[in-house]
Amino acid sequence: MNKMLGYLKDYKRESVLAPLFKMLEATFDLFVPLVMADIVNIGIAAHDFHYILVRCGILLLLAMIGLACSLTAQYFSAKAAVGYSTALRHALFEHIQTLSFTEMDTLGTSTLITRMTSDVNQVQSGLNLFLRLFLRSPFVVIGAMVMAFTVNSRAALIFVVTIPLLSVVVFGIMAATRPLYKTVQNRLDRVLGLTRENLTGVRVVRAFDKEKSEVERFENANDLLTKMQLHVGHISALMNPLTYVLINIAIVALLYVGSIEINVGGMASGDVIALVNYMNQILVELVKLANLIVTMTKALACAERVASVFDIGADAAYVGAQNQKLADKVDKSAPFLDFKHVSLTYQGAGAPTLQDMNFTVNRGDTVGIIGGTGSGKTSLVNLIPGFYPATEGEILLEGRDIRTMSDEELRGRIGVVPQKAVLFKGTIRSNLQWGKPDATEEEMWKALELAQASEVVDGKPGKLDATVAQNGKNFSGGQRQRVAMGRAIVRNPKVFLMDEPLSNLDAKLRVQMRIEIAKLHQRLGTTIIYVTHDQTEAMTLGTRIVVMKDGVIQQVDTPQNLYEKPCNLFVAGFMGSPQMNFLDATVKVEGDIANLVIAGHSIPLPPAKSKKLIDGGYDGKVVTFGIRPEDVYDSEMYIETSPQSVFTSTIKVYELLGAEVYMYF
Repeated sequence: MNKMLGYLKDYKRESVLAPLFKMLEATFDLFVPLVMADIVNIGIAAHDFHYILVRCGILLLLAMIGLACSLTAQYFSAKAAVGYSTALRHALFEHIQTLSFTEMDTLGTSTLITRMTSDVNQVQSGLNLFLRLFLRSPFVVIGAMVMAFTVNSRAALIFVVTIPLLSVVVFGIMAATRPLYKTVQNRLDRVLGLTRENLTGVRVVRAFDKEKSEVERFENANDLLTKMQLHVGHISALMNPLTYVLINIAIVALLYVGSIEINVGGMASGDVIALVNYMNQILVELVKLANLIVTMTKALACAERVASVFDIGADAAYVGAQNQKLADKVDKSAPFLDFKHVSLTYQGAGAPTLQDMNFTVNRGDTVGIIGGTGSGKTSLVNLIPGFYPATEGEILLEGRDIRTMSDEELRGRIGVVPQKAVLFKGTIRSNLQWGKPDATEEEMWKALELAQASEVVDGKPGKLDATVAQNGKNFSGGQRQRVAMGRAIVRNPKVFLMDEPLSNLDAKLRVQMRIEIAKLHQRLGTTIIYVTHDQTEAMTLGTRIVVMKDGVIQQVDTPQNLYEKPCNLFVAGFMGSPQMNFLDATVKVEGDIANLVIAGHSIPLPPAKSKKLIDGGYDGKVVTFGIRPEDVYDSEMYIETSPQSVFTSTIKVYELLGAEVYMYF
């Protein structure tokens, strides 16, 4: 909250002048009952028409000066409130851009939109009213009581009793409604979230004939919002009747005491009128104060919601270089990209999405990441530009931990083609300039040609200056995908991250794009990390392939080795490898030799492989190995018959992954 007040620093003058001019207006208002008392006590009592006219002139003058002060105060308060809300909204938007995907997922899009619009507007209204009334209303209430003592001290004691009772009512209602207004805003978030979800997925809703169920969902959320608003409204509505009752009781008491004082000669009839006017002024100011408190209660609840977004800082793992010496240390001999036992668990998730990612990518490699739906491919790619922070392990880019790099430095080296292509409202040129702000027209056309998008752009009126609607709605899915790819290419990054970039293209374009991506790799020597479900794409483009299942790497190897020597049944089936039989064996160590025990038969391993298993502590553990029919000397594959005739003389231990050893013959 204190940080939010800092955005008012450019409007200090307006923030001081607005309440001061309101207090000046209130000062003139406090003199009005005294003038009225003089008119009754002197002018009317003496039938002095000239005196009455002079005093009426004074009343008119006080009214004119008060109006001028009021208009001046309104101007300064509005300027301060609007300027403050503008600065706050800009700062909030800028801060949201620094949040990691984890924090964005936690908050949710709909609540961020509400906080940037509805909540900031409510804060603006509260500040505007606060600057005008926070000094004026208390000043008039206390001033009226003081002026009442100058008229008649005994009658003024009624003010001493009434004002504390009114304060209890006003501040009691404020305390009761403040937390409820937070609930109202949270339920408003829910309604906006449902609205946004429904409008975004309107085609799916209609395709499955779910209009009625969606209307019911919306009505349920809207009913909850309405009930809470009515509940808060009922409590707030008690403000006016309770204050009016207290004021009217006080006026009755004033009239009663005044009549007694007039009878004994303690005060004149005009003094009673002055006291009643002061009581009415208190009533009017308390009504204003009640409105101020209701508005301020809403504004404070909204301000806390806005402040909670500011309290969520950029993720500590990705706040830029904290140690310049570490940031400057680059190991040129290191792999281009190195995942060292990296794991990822999304916030609030019950289990890790990625576990023990351990592989390297060399400069100029084209690495295909393949696996079934939900295997963690996109999550893996999102770790590289720091969209999500790794919960365990470290990721090195050219020998540097990416946590020591600023977002600008890290993402400046990366060209991203996301799974869902997004274009922004503007022109094709402005969208391409997201990749490179100073890109020349020649560079743009070259990038579009490589992305097979030059024909699309050339066919648009205005070509590069053709209009792009919000989210690229005036482009087909394939066109958006190609322009998005051109945006990444024009950047000429050190590494491309492509998340199923050909998913929206037809078969012919997919083949052409594969060729262009291969050419791009040859021409620029750029490292490409390519996510796909299509084994053909991965086999065609990839120099190495990472096969994933349920967030765990199954095998990392060249396409040929994956095809010929899959490490397990999943990889074999996924890569369409020739038939292979996978068998389990128990490792038994005898001296310096490790043996594989299968169905009671023992097969010794060569010394080098034995040492690897012994050093790895695999004695007594079950391991898995694969064997092809062509590797079997015997015509029948029955291990129980004669193990020595079934297997080749040399057993090759292929790769160690986790607790299992995968072996080939």
